[in-house]
Amino acid sequence: MSAKPVREYYGKQLLAKYIKEFSGGAHDFEGRGILVKSGVNDPTHAVTWETLLQENEWAKAPAKLVAKPDQLIKRRGKAGLLAINKEFEECKAWINERMDKPWKVEQVEGVLNTFLIEPFVPHEQEDEYYICIVSNRDGEEMLFCHDGGVDVGDVDAKAKRLKVALTAEVTEEAITEALLVPEVPEDRQKKLASFFVTLLKVYRELHFVYMEINPLVVEKSSGKITPLDLAAKIDETAAFLVQQKWGPNIDFPAPFGRAEFPEEAYVKAMDAKTGASLKLTILNVQGRVWTMVAGGGASVVYADTICDLGFAHELANYGEYSGAPNDEQTYNYARTILGLMCRTKREGGKVLIIGGGIANFTDVAATFKGLIKALKAFKDELIAGDVSVFVRRAGPNYQEGLKMMLQLRDETGIKMKVFGPEQDAVAVCPLALGLAPLDSIPDFDPEAKVIHTVSKVENPDGKLVEPRKFMSAAAKTDALGGEKKTTSPQNTFSASVSTMSTQQFTKETRCIVYGLQQRAVQGMLDFDFMCKRARPSVAAMVYPFQGNHYVKFYWGTEETLIPVYTKIETACEKHRDSTVMVNFASFRSVYETCMETFEKHSDQIKTVAIIAEGVPEAQTRRIVEEAEKKGVGIIGPATVGGIKPGCFRIGNTGGMLDNIVTSKLYRPGSVCYVSKSGGMSNELNNIISRNSDGVCEGVAIGGDRYPGSRFIDHLLRYNDNPDCKILVLLGEVGGVDEYDVVDALKTGRITKPLVAWCIGTCASAFSFEVQFGHAGACARGMGETARDKNQALADAGAIVPKSFAEFGKKINEVYSLLRNNGTIEELQEPEVPKVPMDYTWAKRLGMIRKPANFISTISDDRGDELKYSGMLISDVFAEDLGVGGVLSLLWFRKKLPPYATKFVEMILMVTADHGPAVSGAHNTIVSTRAGKDLVSSLVSGLLTIGPRFGGALDGAASMMTDACDTGMSAKEFVNDCKKKNVLIMGIGHRIKSLENPDMRVVIIKEFAQKHFPKTPTLDFALAVEQVTTQKRSNLILNVDGCIAVCFVDLLRYSGAFSVEEADELIANGCLNGLFVLGRSIGFIGHHLDQKRLKQALYRHPWDDISYISDI
Repeated sequence: MSAKPVREYYGKQLLAKYIKEFSGGAHDFEGRGILVKSGVNDPTHAVTWETLLQENEWAKAPAKLVAKPDQLIKRRGKAGLLAINKEFEECKAWINERMDKPWKVEQVEGVLNTFLIEPFVPHEQEDEYYICIVSNRDGEEMLFCHDGGVDVGDVDAKAKRLKVALTAEVTEEAITEALLVPEVPEDRQKKLASFFVTLLKVYRELHFVYMEINPLVVEKSSGKITPLDLAAKIDETAAFLVQQKWGPNIDFPAPFGRAEFPEEAYVKAMDAKTGASLKLTILNVQGRVWTMVAGGGASVVYADTICDLGFAHELANYGEYSGAPNDEQTYNYARTILGLMCRTKREGGKVLIIGGGIANFTDVAATFKGLIKALKAFKDELIAGDVSVFVRRAGPNYQEGLKMMLQLRDETGIKMKVFGPEQDAVAVCPLALGLAPLDSIPDFDPEAKVIHTVSKVENPDGKLVEPRKFMSAAAKTDALGGEKKTTSPQNTFSASVSTMSTQQFTKETRCIVYGLQQRAVQGMLDFDFMCKRARPSVAAMVYPFQGNHYVKFYWGTEETLIPVYTKIETACEKHRDSTVMVNFASFRSVYETCMETFEKHSDQIKTVAIIAEGVPEAQTRRIVEEAEKKGVGIIGPATVGGIKPGCFRIGNTGGMLDNIVTSKLYRPGSVCYVSKSGGMSNELNNIISRNSDGVCEGVAIGGDRYPGSRFIDHLLRYNDNPDCKILVLLGEVGGVDEYDVVDALKTGRITKPLVAWCIGTCASAFSFEVQFGHAGACARGMGETARDKNQALADAGAIVPKSFAEFGKKINEVYSLLRNNGTIEELQEPEVPKVPMDYTWAKRLGMIRKPANFISTISDDRGDELKYSGMLISDVFAEDLGVGGVLSLLWFRKKLPPYATKFVEMILMVTADHGPAVSGAHNTIVSTRAGKDLVSSLVSGLLTIGPRFGGALDGAASMMTDACDTGMSAKEFVNDCKKKNVLIMGIGHRIKSLENPDMRVVIIKEFAQKHFPKTPTLDFALAVEQVTTQKRSNLILNVDGCIAVCFVDLLRYSGAFSVEEADELIANGCLNGLFVLGRSIGFIGHHLDQKRLKQALYRHPWDDISYISDI
């Protein structure tokens, strides 16, 4: 949602903060107010009546105050919800009487839980004025009434109006002339005009989209201007621009009449943390019909259909998930809905509809993983509650996703019906609601191929339906055999249209793609190849974060290179034949990239498609205005793009190649459509291909309030395209752009048959305002409801079905009529082109297999969470495995017992360093002082580890273990080594002796003897020590030998490995690995130490070198 209402308290706080600043001190609104919330009577609560009064001394008696609810309630005075001219204790008592109590305001009943206390401003009726500022496509409009207050009446009918262009500054003179004279007294005009100038500045700077002040009071004595009541909406998408100015505490409350469910708050929080879209509104928590629909447009279509079929009272929720949420997000979203649904049972059971249009780029199977996980978790509750699940989904990898659903049904016994794109999106609704037999539509068949054939619409007597009048009265086309009527001069189409209305895409159209969107570009090139274009439609890409380079793509079976530049300017200079920019810049940077394109390259770039969602409305309007000045057409923002079969494709429009083939988008048909929804545009491709000869061109203009191009722009260029025979419009609730189409029909500017439907008819069935998935899908004024628009379109001569479920049928009716009268000629279907499938995608679909070049068994980073030997990283921390535990997982693929992991950590500690004089540390220090980096210095030290330094661990383990295993006594072993003239590895120390033991050995030995199940190898080594120390007291078991034999005992007798497995691990070098890992700690320490000391280049002293020349 883009425009969100704010509490009156926060709206006034913003005015108080910025009115003085923006007026240069000419106006000063203190904005004093106390926000009182539920819990204020709880003495343990952080905010109580006492603390509120302490923080707001201005409210203490005898100050006169006003109290009222602050919950987006309109006409509070008429509802008896105003306490006027009261002292604080009276306000307190008045609020306490109503706090947390239900209250009915007109037709809506809700619980009062938030109140506002403000200073009372004494005034007369003639001191009250009404001012409203509302944003529109071209700027702002100011509405003013000189008689404001509770009885202001019909503002739309009586208010004076002043339109202010988007980038224009309003003057006091203009305001005075248009709004104030002659009703406002002359002595007040200048002050009010000045205040309104400042108000508009604040409005624009803080990205308000609506602000109504009624009444606005001008005090007689002082002339001070004070807003008494305020209602405002803010563009939430502008948070990244002005959040600091808004402040951290601003909130967007739920509409009065319903408290926000904790589950809604949870989903809202999830949505805020992801690039995907997750929405949930609870309509009737006791309802029987629940939905989980993918896509903003599709979610509305499903809600419409359920309501149109008579089940509005049973619809439990509205929501949508889209934008490729990951497994965990989908799981949490589904779990939230299932938890709410299963909370209560209904006689006859409940229904869950898992639906969606045909996705453009979201991997259906991937999103289904999280959903299936949630369904499994609620299996028992679903079965106990007699819940029936109906699934209809399509898009990338939908076959695998639907197979997974069928498998889930077989494994769990959950009642489920599964359908794919062979059925229209809402075909499942009559089944789910019990209005059609369950066997009337066959389940999804994984083996069947989807083939679209166009059926004829016939009457029972076998004749085609009679031609009907579906033209405007002003222009009845002779396409159906009717007479051509001349448009009367006074009834001429006069709506403003954008540059986009004259743009046409061809097979020669080429584009520049902003952003490193390799998947989208490859999809465009695959489409080009299918359409037999001579060369790719993508000429270049722009990515400012890397140097100029090339990226490799496939062109059929061959490979081609697409250049990537860091600047738009360079791309345009080198590719003069590119006339379209597909802009994938983020919502944070898309404004700058578009403005740069308009300013410097509008002579070349004639169409810009803006893909980003969440572009602030103010920036969008400026983009649209500047584009029109420069003669550049805009598609978007928040668009998936558009497609012209056989010619040109923008981004991911049309989805994967299999959908392009199924919907016959590789060759032109006769039907042109325009839609707000990207997901539903793909559904339209499907519907049109099933009910006509296919799509001639289709565009999704985007779901924002102010799309760069509107329905009329595209319908006019379609109407002027001789290849187009039928027009299709899919509008939606919110905005007034459909009325330009109505005018074009009435005046005869549109002469071709138009099949139209506006989604969002369900809105009238809800008792409170619901913001649907698209930012612009919310009625803000008269005529913006879907029902009003559908009626207006029908009255103007468009073909408007009874519901979206009949949309395809109406298209088929018109197509059949035009085909029969010869307006549309049936063409021979060309051979279906074949494009090789990418290896990665083919493998994901399970169509091919290939041996891997690498095998890894110790870690996996492919899922939502890193795993070590199958153990989630979060579990590693939850179980506090430590470094030793991680090492055991990654080195041994085992979760060793705590004493074992502790021992590993002890080894790392005792081997970490042995002073700067040993060879490894010495090399590290020398390399560091030579200016080498950390890695180079570390490697220099590590390369000294071998038989003479650190290698004693492996040697000691091997010698001691072999002797112990053969049953030799310690004395026999020592004598045998003496005979062979072999040093005993792990025995002997230069300094330490029996009299001066090495404490490292003592610690390790005692730990092993105390905690290990068995220590036979250690016992043998200690026996050898008794023999060797008889000769010399420093021939003790040293730290290398002690570590080695203890580690052998640990691996062999911990229960995690067999003797053979333990010996193999040691043979593979894990003992040496422990020394390398431990000593790396010390080497890094020496490197950092030398850097810290800023030691100069090391040169060995010459007097420490023996120079010998005669040898």
